[in-house]
Amino acid sequence: MPDKVSEYKKGKKGLIGLFVGEVKKRSGGKADPKLVTQLLEQKLNQS
Repeated sequence: MPDKVSEYKKGKKGLIGLFVGEVKKRSGGKADPKLVTQLLEQKLNQS
């Protein structure tokens, strides 16, 4: 998925939904989508 992160950083902000979906899948559906989106955006915009 590193290639998707690169695409996100180049401006494809719609990919955040893909990342949130992956986190939800790995958490068994227990992850809060709003919180996950917020945390992912922070992390992705830092690096």
